[in-house]
Amino acid sequence: MFTNKSFLKPLLATLTLATCTIGGIHTVAVAQGTPGLVIFGDRDVDVLNYYLDFGGIADNRDRYRLRIPKKKLANGATQFVISYPDYFDGKFDTDKIEVRPRGEKDRSLPLKNVVWDQENRFVQIELAEPIRDPEKLELVFSNVRNPDVGTYYFYAQVVPATNVPVPERIGAWVVNINP
Repeated sequence: MFTNKSFLKPLLATLTLATCTIGGIHTVAVAQGTPGLVIFGDRDVDVLNYYLDFGGIADNRDRYRLRIPKKKLANGATQFVISYPDYFDGKFDTDKIEVRPRGEKDRSLPLKNVVWDQENRFVQIELAEPIRDPEKLELVFSNVRNPDVGTYYFYAQVVPATNVPVPERIGAWVVNINP
């Protein structure tokens, strides 16, 4: 009987440690959908939320959900310009870009034009109808070929619908691509 009690404590300690380790691995795997903690980088930029549907694995296909909160669109929007760094070697499919209001999966706003300027490193999305009232949006880039492993700043600019039509920088998505 004395032997069973001394065996029970190490067994419970090992079981507890294994459970915490497995739970921690799951938390790290799910964490790809947020910008996380930015220690180094541009301190003058508001970090925006995003989600990568297929985990952000290097050189694989993915779907980027770049989110814009309602407060960033106080003057509405007619156009979005997303710029990216010169070391980004991924590929966008301009036929698979959508703007979804309030993150609705079944509805996307009609687009007038989508331009990917590879030389100047930006994607320009022009809406068919301007958004006058502020609302939460999600820019969905489907069928993206992920770049090499690294961290990429995607800067967002919005051309407002109600003020002078000059692009305003609203923040950046800090996208991490894993091996």
